[in-house]
Amino acid sequence: MSEDKNPANLLNSPTNRRRALMLSAVSASAIVSVRPALAQSAASIVNCDIPVPGPHGTGMNINSYGKLVPRDTPGSFPATGQKFTGEQVKAALRGRSLPGTSADQSQAYVNYIRRLQSGQSGFTCYASLQMSR
Repeated sequence: MSEDKNPANLLNSPTNRRRALMLSAVSASAIVSVRPALAQSAASIVNCDIPVPGPHGTGMNINSYGKLVPRDTPGSFPATGQKFTGEQVKAALRGRSLPGTSADQSQAYVNYIRRLQSGQSGFTCYASLQMSR
């Protein structure tokens, strides 16, 4: 085996040493940039909010299945447009009631939140809660 191809001598070449240093620098910067992103996503879950309902549901009520219904629908709950934080919704998804609501009203609101779709107000917050599980 020649000296050039001997694995022990690979870092003796200036070109190979530069490549190794560049790779280690890139790896280190990738690690440093991922940590703040994870911290930022955890903070965004705490700070985001979900209106129940969003602007598309103004003047409607929410039934026990989480669907928007006319105001006079029996057994439905008023849709006040109240905003709940990501942390409050996360706790409600685990069985707690949303603040200021009865158990049945909270369940209807949680069902509404579960039905959110892309483009609706609060969807991004709810999606980030799902990803953090």
